[in-house]
Amino acid sequence: MDTTIKTHNLQRHYRMGDEMIHALRGVDLTIQRGEYVAIMGPSGSGKSTLMNMIGCLDSPDEGEYWLNGKLVSSMKDRELARVRNKEVGFVFQTFNLLPRANALHNVELPLIYAGMKRHERIVRAKRSLERVGLGDRMMHRPSEMSGGQRQRVAVARALVTEPSILLADEPTGNLDSGTSREIMDLFNELHGAGHTIVLVTHEHDIAKHARRIVMFRDGTIAEDIQNNGQIH
Repeated sequence: MDTTIKTHNLQRHYRMGDEMIHALRGVDLTIQRGEYVAIMGPSGSGKSTLMNMIGCLDSPDEGEYWLNGKLVSSMKDRELARVRNKEVGFVFQTFNLLPRANALHNVELPLIYAGMKRHERIVRAKRSLERVGLGDRMMHRPSEMSGGQRQRVAVARALVTEPSILLADEPTGNLDSGTSREIMDLFNELHGAGHTIVLVTHEHDIAKHARRIVMFRDGTIAEDIQNNGQIH
């Protein structure tokens, strides 16, 4: 099995006034291609900082981060942005959709930034929307959709670049329990299709969908548990 994510001695510090915050304290983590991993922990535990590192949104103060064999922790901003746009698909709690654009255009956006020709963009965006069950809602704007449908659009947008990692930050945080189950069923399907998924959450019932749960506390990994459907 190929290694997609590997961190070694990952450290990140922030200064808040006179106080130094140690957000990550030497994190060693390996995630293989095709794994489904939930990262859990209370507020301030370091899970969001780690997500920013994995998503190439931030760089460590010390340590190394390898993504598909590339040492991204040493990259400059422009190179980091290129890797981020190609290798990472983001799904956020707040959907982050353009309100005046229809679903198809929202999903197209990463491909526009990548410089892809219009015909190929549309084919790819339509295929991505069909994958998440929204083939009949492509021309609808976010205001004409339910919360669950909007999150499906966000998932389709994350998938359209065919990324190495699907990185989901509290993806059900704005959804009711029934819709949350639908979105988690979608993630289960994507994992079954071979996608590498890293899910950041503080909710146990969401984390239990993953096959592995990494618990953070005070900037370090407190537990790393394999979940074979036994964690509830």
